[in-house]
Amino acid sequence: MGFMNKDKNGAAFEQGAKALHKNLNFTATEQYKLLRTNLDFTLPQDSKCHIVGVTSSIRGEGKSTTAINLSYVIAEKGGKVLLIDGDLRLPSVAKKMQISATPGLTNLLMRFESRQLVSFQSSILENWYIIPAGNIPPNPSELLGSAKMEKLLEILSEEFDYIIIDLPPVNIVSDALAISRYITGMILVVREEYTEKKELEACSRQLGLSNVKVLGCVMNGAKTGSGSYGKYRRYYKKYKYYRSEI
Repeated sequence: MGFMNKDKNGAAFEQGAKALHKNLNFTATEQYKLLRTNLDFTLPQDSKCHIVGVTSSIRGEGKSTTAINLSYVIAEKGGKVLLIDGDLRLPSVAKKMQISATPGLTNLLMRFESRQLVSFQSSILENWYIIPAGNIPPNPSELLGSAKMEKLLEILSEEFDYIIIDLPPVNIVSDALAISRYITGMILVVREEYTEKKELEACSRQLGLSNVKVLGCVMNGAKTGSGSYGKYRRYYKKYKYYRSEI
C-alpha cells in the first residue's frame, strides 16, 4: 500500500515507503510500538494535543525515520496524527515517503486554511497526515520560532491528537531550539557507534540551557548479543534512554 499526497490541483502521488514501520522486520516494528507506549506514559494526560519534536545532535542518527515511524504507529493505534517536516534546510520526509515536497510547511506559514489539510491525508491510514517542508526558505530558524508558526500549531492542535515534528540536529543549527517553546517536549535520537560522547553532551547542554523538556532518548542501531538490534531498556542519567533497533 502506498502513501497519497495530493497537490492543490488534486493530483495524487502514490509510492511505496521503504522507511515505513510496516515494511520493517518484526523486531523493529515492536520497538516502535514500545516507543509509542513509553511516550504515552511520559506525556501529560491533560493535554488535548501533544506536540513532540524529534531531533538529534548531528546528522545521520535516524531522526527523520524515527519521526515517520513514531507518527505512523500512533496513528495505527487510532489517534489522529500529523507529521511535519520541520527540517527546512535539508528536508528528507518527502524523499523517504516518495511524495511531493510542495506544497508544505513554508507554504502554509504564508497562508493556511483548514480545508487544505485534506491535501496531506495519507492513503495508508485515514487518520495520518504528513506535511512536507515545502519550499526551502532563506530564514528557517526565524520561521520556526515565529508568531506565524505558533499560530499554525495552535490551529492544528485543534484538529489532531498528536503532532510530530522532524527537526534539524541541535549541534548544527538552532532551529530545533527556536521552536521548542511551542512544543510539549523533545525526543533525542542517538546512533550507537556513530554519535560521539562530546556531541551528545553538547546537545544535552544546549537543550538544557534552552529549558527544553526532553521526553526521552532513542538509540538507533543498538547491538546486543542476539543480533544487531537492541531493546528499550536502562536509563541514561536524567533522560530515559530507550534503546531501539531502528
